[in-house]
Amino acid sequence: MMVLVYILATIVTFLLMEIVTWCTHKYIMHGFLWYLHEDHHQPKYQGVFEKNDAFFVIFAIPSIALFYFGIHPGLNLLFFVALGILFYGIAYFLVHDVLIHQRFKWFKYTKNKYLIGLRKAHKVHHKHLGKEQGECFGMLYVPKKYFSM
Repeated sequence: MMVLVYILATIVTFLLMEIVTWCTHKYIMHGFLWYLHEDHHQPKYQGVFEKNDAFFVIFAIPSIALFYFGIHPGLNLLFFVALGILFYGIAYFLVHDVLIHQRFKWFKYTKNKYLIGLRKAHKVHHKHLGKEQGECFGMLYVPKKYFSM
């Protein structure tokens, strides 16, 4: 029974991370931490890393802490919450940095309708170079209109 609870905790955490990502992106990255996110909205990367990459570290801290407290004093639910956050972070990296921004040329061409819609939605988000007037702040959820564009 506990195995099912742990699996569900991981899946639910992964799904809830989309809401956390949307809120963090809209209100923090496009808010008081814009100075870290701003270079990400510029037309071309200025090297291997950008200030925006600091958010990978910021998001990893809660996951690392949950992994620690999820195994001390013994394996518990927090470990699987951390696992859900980790899986979302991996998905974010693969979708955002690899597929959308092509920072790594692994999946250059796709005919998958969902991934094409995802790219379109993110492109609309990046048409705004400033922190105001943004749209499409999530990562995996794509509004239907981007599939018909």
